[in-house]
Amino acid sequence: MKTRLKVAGAIAGTGALAIAFIGGWEGLRLQSYPDVIKVWTACYGETKNIKPGMKFTKAECDEMFARRLVEFEQGMRKCLVKPDTIPSKPYVSFLSLTYNIGVNGFCTSSLPKKINAGDIRAACNTLPAFNRAGGKVVRGLVNRRAEERKLCLQGVG
Repeated sequence: MKTRLKVAGAIAGTGALAIAFIGGWEGLRLQSYPDVIKVWTACYGETKNIKPGMKFTKAECDEMFARRLVEFEQGMRKCLVKPDTIPSKPYVSFLSLTYNIGVNGFCTSSLPKKINAGDIRAACNTLPAFNRAGGKVVRGLVNRRAEERKLCLQGVG
């Protein structure tokens, strides 16, 4: 499946922006830990197959993050009609949300409908609504969504 994150097998352009932006919000932890809703997490917010006591090198985390971002991107693209027409900054903002709430969370939200209707600005302005974890507003998510919205709107004419 197509990806905008890798060009000729290397991370570049949109991919570099995605890694810097999303990685910055996820942070890097080389040991597994329970997140705010007690899901075992490691590296750059990775939860798949993470168990207590796991340890990773930065190189392992970097490789896992790059691979998983492409997986999340491909899942996100499946619910978008014309994903390649979305400007890079909104695209990365939507991918950041997808990485954080999951492909199903993104695809079943109101965002794909707005994006597919061509209303990128409305989709950007919806990002702050995704500020809860475990049913509670989380300050870190409020901050992250504000920055996703800001980045998103920078890419809208």
